[in-house]
Amino acid sequence: MDSVKIFLAEEDMPRHWYNIQADLPEPMPPVIHPGTHEPIGPDDLAPLFPMGLIAQEVSQERYIEIPDEILDIYKIWRPSPLVRARNWEKALGTPAKIYYKWEGVSPAGSHKPNTSIAQAWYNKEEGVQRITTETGAGQWGSALSLACNFFGIECKVYMVRVSFDQKPYRRLMMQSWGATCIPSPSDQTNAGRKILEMDPDTPGSLGIAISEAVEEAAMREDTKYSLGSVLNHVMLHQTIIGLESIMQFEMAGDYPDVVIGCAGGGSNFAGFAFPFVRDMLVDEKKTKVIAVEPKACPTLTRGLYKYDFGDTACTTPLIRMHTLGHDFVPAPLHAGGLRYHGMAPSVSHLYEKGYIGAQAYHQKECFDAALGFARAEGHLVAPETSHAVKAAMDEALACKESGEAKVVAFNASGHGHFDMGAYEKYFAGDLVNYEYPERKIEEALSKLPPLD
Repeated sequence: MDSVKIFLAEEDMPRHWYNIQADLPEPMPPVIHPGTHEPIGPDDLAPLFPMGLIAQEVSQERYIEIPDEILDIYKIWRPSPLVRARNWEKALGTPAKIYYKWEGVSPAGSHKPNTSIAQAWYNKEEGVQRITTETGAGQWGSALSLACNFFGIECKVYMVRVSFDQKPYRRLMMQSWGATCIPSPSDQTNAGRKILEMDPDTPGSLGIAISEAVEEAAMREDTKYSLGSVLNHVMLHQTIIGLESIMQFEMAGDYPDVVIGCAGGGSNFAGFAFPFVRDMLVDEKKTKVIAVEPKACPTLTRGLYKYDFGDTACTTPLIRMHTLGHDFVPAPLHAGGLRYHGMAPSVSHLYEKGYIGAQAYHQKECFDAALGFARAEGHLVAPETSHAVKAAMDEALACKESGEAKVVAFNASGHGHFDMGAYEKYFAGDLVNYEYPERKIEEALSKLPPLD
């Protein structure tokens, strides 16, 4: 196929999400109640989530139908294009073929609306009037604000304080779609006030913001909580990315040897990679799958596979995942969406079993790669996405050395149009690398609940 950009017709868009739990050779460890230390049931999750999402969280069904109302909104930007990066291939001098799935075309500018639209719809179906959530870089907060706007639901977003200050246009997007966005930790919750008493100058963390959002949702009968990553139903909704990509690769007469996604909580990576992992598990395809993270928050590459809380205040159920400890507070790196202390249980399980690999990079080398990509392909990607760009570049340059013409594919999870402060620091030479000290990791891990 000669076209650089590969489109699906609207009528060919996938009508189902893919649930990897149906194909895992070994089931994931159960989610544990923090009080009883017994596996939780649907009723334990009901104060926070609508039953439609809880059913998806525990489902073993391979394909779950996408409701028509959700598909109708998806059609605003889906199917998204799969692009052959010919100019970048030429600039790198590589025999590799590089493809990227461009998720920056959504109204919120990232992959996040794939699940925010679904979550808002299931909440609306059960009469939910308000949703609270947290956000790191602001991509999830803006995506949920968009979704709640479509369905007439009030939305309140606790935004990690350092990102609240670094990324004003993200919070203005939330406000434009009718949401309320406040910096976390805040004085509006017990969890926030406790953190501020201990450290008034804290940059915040996703764990802290989750504690605040969960606390508020649990205290109000009209409010549910929404999470933009980590949980199984979130991974499920995002698989429309990989399902579309497989259809587009069929149109191109190609199939990737290497599949790459940046990884914070895991949703962007899982959404792109899990359908390809399915081909590995079921059809025995030989594909190298890489999750890429920052060295400042090295959850997969340096964290432990243990039971831990999903939030700093220890109010959530215990999940087995790769974790840096629930009170981990990362450095204020600009890839704000990659600062979570834990990794999705499904991603962690696959990594632990050896089906996927992981790579960590410093932020300066990721920005170097992102600028090279932008000058060849035109797209200025988000700092999070730059990690996937860096890994794809390294794979392509390895092909240049070996002479192998591999097919390398990565998920371009969002644009960087509201991240120009980070690029400004890069050009000024003020962007610094930060590798999280082993001492601090050991200190955080020492506080894990004694379940293993």
